[in-house]
Amino acid sequence: MSEVKQVIVFRHDLLKSLRKGKIAAQVAHASLGALLKHSDRYWDEEINHYRINFTFPKDSILDKWLNGIFTKICLYVEDEKELLELHKKIEAAGIPCALITDAGNTEFHGVPTVTCLGIGPWWSEYIDEFTKDLKLF
Repeated sequence: MSEVKQVIVFRHDLLKSLRKGKIAAQVAHASLGALLKHSDRYWDEEINHYRINFTFPKDSILDKWLNGIFTKICLYVEDEKELLELHKKIEAAGIPCALITDAGNTEFHGVPTVTCLGIGPWWSEYIDEFTKDLKLF
């Protein structure tokens, strides 16, 4: 195993109703949310804030991704049902992922809405098992 990537999967049925900036923000949330699954987060009483720590050995997933070319692929599924099914499978496989739900404050008329899924960074061949049939976003 040598290639590492991150995949963002967006709901195709939302594309016509969202502004481009909102789509970009949701994709960014998914990317960062999935990356943070690799971190150690803890409350620091001394400064009264959370701290986030990334430690990783040479040639690990994070080393290859963060110090490599940051491969990121954007794909899509048709609807929420398909996205939730994919999330369930990815999570069951132990691959770090983040399901993003928009709060509905600026879009979706105040209704929280699942928009996208960030997967990895993780070994490409494991992600591909679940995403190889999805189309580019």
